[in-house]
Amino acid sequence: MRLTVHTFLTVDGVMQGPGAADEDPSGGFTRGGWLVPYADEDMGAIVDDWFTRAGAILLGRTTFDMMRDYWTQVTDPDDLVGVALNGLPKYLASRTVSEPGWAATTVLQGDVVEAIAALKEKPGEELQVHGSGALVRTLHAAGLVDEFRLLVFPVAVGHGKRLFAEDAPPTGFDLVEQRRTRSGAVYSALRPTPFEAADHPMPEDGRATF
Repeated sequence: MRLTVHTFLTVDGVMQGPGAADEDPSGGFTRGGWLVPYADEDMGAIVDDWFTRAGAILLGRTTFDMMRDYWTQVTDPDDLVGVALNGLPKYLASRTVSEPGWAATTVLQGDVVEAIAALKEKPGEELQVHGSGALVRTLHAAGLVDEFRLLVFPVAVGHGKRLFAEDAPPTGFDLVEQRRTRSGAVYSALRPTPFEAADHPMPEDGRATF
């Protein structure tokens, strides 16, 4: 299975608390809900498209708890996201949970990187990660992410949990898909490639040559 990461970001790279003021106030974060003014039908279509490609869902503990509490209450058979999240196999990366409380969930304990690498060897549609910032940073550092799918919204919040931490490995990306929503969000699908830096010095006048 290909491992794909899906997340909402501000233009300054924050992924914390996009949907509500109280979604994730950890670390004193008070600017939750920044996505809400920009949510529209275009965004919904992009997210629905993500879930049509999913074969299994992989989540970190915090995101799992939030999504379980909401999506287990969604029983509309026409809700594509709800049907996928409630029906697909789910994997929870946690060393402390033994009873996840969400149907079709397997808890990955022990060496998470090793367990997820083994999952990727299985046949099937995508193994999708949604949110789960700490888990994503671990997977990115281990070179296990095949594609990042990012919806970047036209707002900056100044601080909060970021997708890429300061110690993230340098990485290049190939842009394989891009769209813009009517509210101004930009969707990009990016595949990691080896990092490349210029192998020659800047010109003496300080201007890059293009």
